[in-house]
Amino acid sequence: MTGAEDRMLVGVDWGGTKIEVVALGEAGAELARVRVATPRSDYDGCLALIASLVGQVESTTGRTGTVGVGLPGSLDPRTGLAKGASSTWLNGRPVESDLERVLDRPVRTSNDADCFAVSEAVDGSGAGYRVVLGVIIGTGTGAGIAIDGRAHHGPNNSAAEYGHNQLPRPDVSEIPGPACYCGRHGCVERWVSGPSFARDYHQHASVDLIDPPRLSAKEILEQVRSGNRLAQLVWDRYLDRLARGLSIVVNTLDPDVIVLGGGMSNIPELYTGLPARVAGATFSPCFYTPIVPATHGDSSGVRGAAWLWKD
Repeated sequence: MTGAEDRMLVGVDWGGTKIEVVALGEAGAELARVRVATPRSDYDGCLALIASLVGQVESTTGRTGTVGVGLPGSLDPRTGLAKGASSTWLNGRPVESDLERVLDRPVRTSNDADCFAVSEAVDGSGAGYRVVLGVIIGTGTGAGIAIDGRAHHGPNNSAAEYGHNQLPRPDVSEIPGPACYCGRHGCVERWVSGPSFARDYHQHASVDLIDPPRLSAKEILEQVRSGNRLAQLVWDRYLDRLARGLSIVVNTLDPDVIVLGGGMSNIPELYTGLPARVAGATFSPCFYTPIVPATHGDSSGVRGAAWLWKD
């Protein structure tokens, strides 16, 4: 590399279902990208695959880059061991040092939701805001905080883990709530993910119908739009639960903007129905915070991982 304008930043999104690697120029131009399925439950296989994919994008560009990695969990800031990972085979592993070993260079890691928040804060829907809350609602749900374009972690590396708080103000039908992989019941994640939304619909549909069809979240939303009463009831309850979950972070942090990502963030009705629900769930009688979709979609996390080296 001959200067800052030639600097290449490589981002890795180590997800539970896919591993994606992107190479960006200093100004954010995409230079190369590759995505493959994650070898689930194979920690060493994941490390070898990441090294191979980073080598692939560097071979494509003819350049060597810094490497940032977004993880489906976080690291204990004292021991360096992974914790809270939804890809449970990472937990207890010295992930960052193992990545540095296989890549033969320094590596910066962060939670995938933190990477998402950073990406949107730097050049996405959160650009121009000082405190950005990035919320991913997909197979699971999680959140990250970016302040002045940098990930905020806290001394326990646990900032914005709203998905593993219990759902606030549960009614009797929500106690104790579904079991979560973290070992507890009733976590917000188990109420507001895409599969949880679909599960809630199917549980109620089976009461009235014989062998009800298994519908995806997208198909259930089509039922909402066509006026299906049951689908509308389930959607209203979903919005209420999502708002209650977000109220935890709004009451504590009061971010300047909330950026949504993940599969559920592609539903237009979220942005018309959710703000009023959050307003009703928070302590303050006013709620002026914009709730907006991510600019970079499902590529935001991997871009944010690259931006971990944007000093």
